[in-house]
Amino acid sequence: MSKKMSEDYRRRGRHILFSLVFLVLGFMLAFSYNTLGKNKANDIHKSTTFFQEEQYREDLGQQKERNKELTDEIAAKQEEIQSYEQSFSTSEEDHAELVKEAKNLRLLLGVVPAVGQGIKVVLKDAEYDPVEQNPNDYIVHESHILRVVNELRISGAQGLSINGQRITASSNIKCTGPVITVDGRTFPAPFVIEAIGDAEVLLDSLYLRGGVIDGLILDNIVVTTEHLKQIKLSALRTEG
Repeated sequence: MSKKMSEDYRRRGRHILFSLVFLVLGFMLAFSYNTLGKNKANDIHKSTTFFQEEQYREDLGQQKERNKELTDEIAAKQEEIQSYEQSFSTSEEDHAELVKEAKNLRLLLGVVPAVGQGIKVVLKDAEYDPVEQNPNDYIVHESHILRVVNELRISGAQGLSINGQRITASSNIKCTGPVITVDGRTFPAPFVIEAIGDAEVLLDSLYLRGGVIDGLILDNIVVTTEHLKQIKLSALRTEG
C-alpha cells in the first residue's frame, strides 16, 4: 500500500473516532441535562408542596385558635343568658312575694273582704247574783276581748271581726258597762270574734295551758270556740 493511501486511511479513522467521541459526549450531555431537569423539577415540586403544607398547618392552627375563641365566647354568652334568666326568675319570685305580702297587708288592714277557713270565739257574761256579787267580776270587758284578738293576730289570723265589724291593729275597742264600742259602733254581749286563718293553729294558741282560755275561765267568762270551714268578713266599716 502506498504512503498516500495510508495517510488517507488514518485521516478517515480520526474522523470516525472524533465523530464517535462527539456522539457519545452529546448523548452524555443530553442525558445529564434531562436528569438535571427532572431533579430540578422534582425539587421545585417538593418545595412547592412543602410550602403548601406549611401554609395548611398555619391556617389550621389559626382556625383552631379561632374555634377556641368562639367556644369561649359562646360559653360566656351562655353564662350571661343564665344570669339574666336567674335574675328574671328572682324578680318574678320577688314580685310574687310582694304581691302576697300586699294581699296579706290589705287583709290585715281590712280594706278588702276576706273569705276562708278559721274559727269563731264567743264570749258571754257569766250568771251572777247582783245582790251578793259584783257584776264587774262576771261580765266581758275590753281586756278580755283584746286578749283573744291579740292572741289570734299573733298566731297568724289574716282577718278579724267582732260582731261582724272588721277590726285592724289600730281599731279602738272600749267597754262601757255591759256593751263594747268598736271603732264607734256599739255591740252588746255576747261578743262574737271571728278569725280567718289556720284553724288548728289558732285554736291551739288559745288553748295553751295557762293561756287565754284558762285566763278567761278564771275571770268567770263563758267561752265557746268553733272551727268553721268558711268565714266571710266584710271590708272595714267606720261609719256610726
